[in-house]
Amino acid sequence: MREEMIIGKNPVLEAIRSGRTIHKILLSDAINKRVEQDMMKQAKKNKVIVQKVPRKRLDQLTDGSHQGVLAYVSNYSYFTIDDILQNAANRQEIPFIMILDELEDPHNLGAILRTADAAGAHGIIIPKRRSALLTQTVAKASAGAIEHIPVARVTNIGRAIDYLKEKHIWVVGTDETGEKDYRTLDGHTAIALVIGNEGNGMTRLVKEKCDWLVQLPMQGNIPSLNASVAASLLMYEIFRKRNPLGEN
Repeated sequence: MREEMIIGKNPVLEAIRSGRTIHKILLSDAINKRVEQDMMKQAKKNKVIVQKVPRKRLDQLTDGSHQGVLAYVSNYSYFTIDDILQNAANRQEIPFIMILDELEDPHNLGAILRTADAAGAHGIIIPKRRSALLTQTVAKASAGAIEHIPVARVTNIGRAIDYLKEKHIWVVGTDETGEKDYRTLDGHTAIALVIGNEGNGMTRLVKEKCDWLVQLPMQGNIPSLNASVAASLLMYEIFRKRNPLGEN
């Protein structure tokens, strides 16, 4: 079985807590004692092997930003669209999905995973080609959220959108030419939000398949936002609509 390497305290702790198959954890001999205690406690509870090694060893295996923790884990598993819909059903919630159309930066993907977990999204759909994949870079950027948000990897985003529509889910794209302000989004319907490529936005076919497009109003001199920032604003708009103040 192929292994992935994840680094950093939070990503490794979340991997342990989620029940992910972990082959071994390496801890630096110079690690913060409190972090070491947390890691050893969780590792013992889940019967995970822990090995103390010189900090130099972890430096050699990583770019140096490991926080004294590294783990070898089973390769990341992808889910299906039906798994994402079942996740919503299990939580007895209206489906809330993110579709990433050829998003290529792993740091953006990680940041979106982190916000998706925080904002209550049920899953993310990415294409098999021309897309960032689930890697240790994404895991670290997600601060462990990668262990909690199902990611479906599909052959064709257009067909995935058609399938969601068959399931009565509205598909809303984001584009500077969008006819509606993002603040008009209805948080009380089943929805899938589409974020396009960092440089080129959504592909033409995906844009055409969206039920409608929304845009983020810009008052400054920079014409657009980073993809993960735009995704965060959209997700929290849905969260805001679904969780009004005073009703929680």
